[in-house]
Amino acid sequence: MAEPSAKRQRTAAGKTDIQLAQEAEMKPIIDLAKEKFGIPKEDLDPYGHFKAKLSLSYIESLKDKPDGKLILVTAMSPTPAGEGKTTTTIGLADAINSIGKTAISCTREPSLGPVFGSKGGAAGGGMAQVVPMEDINLHFTGDFHAISAAHNLLAAMIDNHIQQGNKLNFDPRLITWKRVVDMNDRPLRKITIGLGGTANGIVREDGFDIVVASEVMAVLCLATSISDLKSRLGRIVVGQTNAPAKERKNIYASDLKAEGAMTALLKDALKPNVVQSMENNVCLIHGGPFANIAHGCNTYMATKAALKLADYTVTEAGFGADLGAEKFVDIKCQLTGLKPQAVCLVATVKALKHHGGSNADGYKVENLENLRRGLSNLDKHIHNIREHYKLPVVVSCNHFYHDTDAELKLVMDHLNSKSVPAVIAKHWLLGSSGAQDLAKQIITAAEAAVPSPLTTVYPPDIDLLDKIKAIATKIYGAAEVTVPDNIKNRLAKWSKEFPGFPVCIAKNQNSFSTDASKRGAPTGHTLEVRDAQLRNGAGFVVAICGDIMTMPGLPKVPAAEAIDIDSSGKIVGLF
Repeated sequence: MAEPSAKRQRTAAGKTDIQLAQEAEMKPIIDLAKEKFGIPKEDLDPYGHFKAKLSLSYIESLKDKPDGKLILVTAMSPTPAGEGKTTTTIGLADAINSIGKTAISCTREPSLGPVFGSKGGAAGGGMAQVVPMEDINLHFTGDFHAISAAHNLLAAMIDNHIQQGNKLNFDPRLITWKRVVDMNDRPLRKITIGLGGTANGIVREDGFDIVVASEVMAVLCLATSISDLKSRLGRIVVGQTNAPAKERKNIYASDLKAEGAMTALLKDALKPNVVQSMENNVCLIHGGPFANIAHGCNTYMATKAALKLADYTVTEAGFGADLGAEKFVDIKCQLTGLKPQAVCLVATVKALKHHGGSNADGYKVENLENLRRGLSNLDKHIHNIREHYKLPVVVSCNHFYHDTDAELKLVMDHLNSKSVPAVIAKHWLLGSSGAQDLAKQIITAAEAAVPSPLTTVYPPDIDLLDKIKAIATKIYGAAEVTVPDNIKNRLAKWSKEFPGFPVCIAKNQNSFSTDASKRGAPTGHTLEVRDAQLRNGAGFVVAICGDIMTMPGLPKVPAAEAIDIDSSGKIVGLF
């Protein structure tokens, strides 16, 4: 996603992103899906004229069709504003379509937290957007509401069970299931519930996470069917029994008989959302876990549907390749059997200068020295993708109007010296025509890929702590990992109880380290694990590192202040 300030800049047509999106000539989604891929109208549940849900029975009917090629879009370590990864995903898919192939972009749904905070939405930008943009960024088809309802139903059933006699012998101090809301709201991180007398339940500590950090979100994104969704929800661990430490037992959502009602709430949310780009190409937007606090990938259901329908599926994984791409390979692909044929790595001159020492006031000022220093960050990501995932990579250097010829030449010369295919891409400004060279390079890389088993950063059969160390040392360049003894014991216990589970590391997204001030490609640093959380339904363990929060806060000037609606019902100020 492009930075908010850039999103409010004028394009060559003199329009902002939302103005361009609102002027797009959309086709009725039922007609477009039939025109592009022959999808029968009976297999689409329309949400108005331009949004629809794709039926699970139709996806099942595609199972015997061969898969197309899977393209992963990731990025170098971003500036706080982002480098245009979603924009590239959409622009690249449009460009592939424009040169005579078929492509579908598969992206994540926006969370209201960053929409009203500072990061922005998730509909792309400039001439590479999905539409209707304001609908997508605000509520969309209600998937996140369904996820939060299912999550909070389970929370309510836990406290009700304790109030009604606690037959399962919950230890209120060991309940691990928080509540969620899709908003940045820092005062909710730690709360006390049950105040006001015995009629209101027991008094205990609780808290809220943002909905994109919910295990229900992760479960939805990894589920392969409605029955798999229900089974995964039942396996969620919500707490432990009140007993001496060695005698405690896990309590599952299925013990509360919650999984049936939760699945009922999610039956429509499991269906991928079908929309279109501004160039009238079919796009699937589904699921939305963040990559810094969750696994950062769209749903398996949407990805698999796209693979069966199009020559090329272009999907993205959140933030930098150290987070999103690592989790895409080590979690999503390992658990579902997917494998990308090529990687598009997004870089920008401003992010390179940032990692070389420039601050926001220097992003638009030529600085070849800082740019040259910042190349170490890009080089490390390229090395990781090639060495640890064994995947071909093409760099998309996303063009900004303030980039100078000298800066762009320096970047391209550097990548050429490293034998890394690279393209200066202008899809934000020009749409598909600005990314056709990128599309050709990606297609060449994907078609040249030799079928081979998935390569992961670590083998599945080692202990969880060793998996954390493998990611820290190989991907992040850390020298060591520090873990409190109680967390070490927890990881050792889970390694035996849940063998084969991958690790999802939650850490800051702006550096390879847990310290955002360490720019470039720092080495010799320490990965500090402060907590570990079991995601048994999703099938992985989360290691929380540094000072990362699973409930963000709003900035001093939230984006919400600029968003409004006029007397005709038209939304304004949304990027």
